[in-house]
Amino acid sequence: MERFEPIVAIDVQDKREAVQLFDKLSNDTDHMPIVKIGMELFYAFGPGIIKQAKERGFKVFLDLKSHDIPNTVERAMAQLGRLGVSFVTVHAAGGSEMMKAGLRGLEQGAREARNAVPKMLAITQLTSIDENIMHNEQHIPGTVMESVQNYARLADESGLAGVICSAKEIKAIREVTNPDFLCITPGIRLDLNDHDDQKRVVTPIQAAELGSNGIVVGRPITQSNDPVAAYKQIRRDFLGGQQ
Repeated sequence: MERFEPIVAIDVQDKREAVQLFDKLSNDTDHMPIVKIGMELFYAFGPGIIKQAKERGFKVFLDLKSHDIPNTVERAMAQLGRLGVSFVTVHAAGGSEMMKAGLRGLEQGAREARNAVPKMLAITQLTSIDENIMHNEQHIPGTVMESVQNYARLADESGLAGVICSAKEIKAIREVTNPDFLCITPGIRLDLNDHDDQKRVVTPIQAAELGSNGIVVGRPITQSNDPVAAYKQIRRDFLGGQQ
């Protein structure tokens, strides 16, 4: 099973703080994480922040969670395909037509820039969503697991590389998707009593045992007194002896 280096969410407000994290986490060139750049940093600093990450040798997970009409997503993804990132995200709730259009745009942009095509991943249900929110606010019946499974099947049928999901949902997703379909899991905590705003959390060891292809970790690393040591511990827990 394909398994990636842990993905560190650089969810900070300040460019200087982001660059400091880049510098710290790039010291060990043999075991560099993938860095996730989300809305906060990208909207503030644009493609330049991606360039700074790539200059230090990082693969970039660009997490903008696109969700719009198919034509808009297709054109937006064409731009993202030119940036040389390794992963991008869309919301599966946008539907199969939107996901397929986004993939076309991504492939076109990457081809024109002579880049490898990034892996497109679909957001299923955010790990901050529980059944109460899903029923009472989204008005979606059934269980969170059924909703996630449905979105994953739709993403797979639309040609996407995988989904973002809780590790607790991987088994159900594997039942309805192809064997190479990726499950990338946020909601990772070393201490399960420390949820912050997450609802469905697991440890790195549990994520590995449940079959996660990759984990996304933010605050346990970026807010640690020693982000490098925290990353190394999480990497050991998730990858074990894998080099």
